[in-house]
Amino acid sequence: MRIVPPVASKSASLTAKANTFGLHDTLQYGPRSIAAETKSRGGLENRLTRWEETQDKLRLTMMRDLYGVHAPARLLMERKIVASNLHMPGVSQSNIHLDILMGRDEMLEPADFFLGMEQGPPLSIHSEMEKKLRM
Repeated sequence: MRIVPPVASKSASLTAKANTFGLHDTLQYGPRSIAAETKSRGGLENRLTRWEETQDKLRLTMMRDLYGVHAPARLLMERKIVASNLHMPGVSQSNIHLDILMGRDEMLEPADFFLGMEQGPPLSIHSEMEKKLRM
């Protein structure tokens, strides 16, 4: 049971993939990728990107330990059903049901205030329906 996301596993460095002459061994390790070597993300950034996922797994594990296997299975099933919500195009979409099931109903985020303000109302609900149904 983890409270904080684990530190990302380090990829092998160039020195770990070097042969006896200090060169990259292409036959054993494949072609060298300069992009992978230069793109190193910090440990804190990796942990922040996986924070919600780790906290959700922790909540589900605690729920399984307290109530049994059926409780997290039911919650995940309810989340899946609510996430596949079919909404009418042209109507602002807010999935408050999923927020409640995820435990985000008491948090305020910018998306709560600015949802749908980047575009105006649709010009024709018929064209929106045709686009959604691929007609």
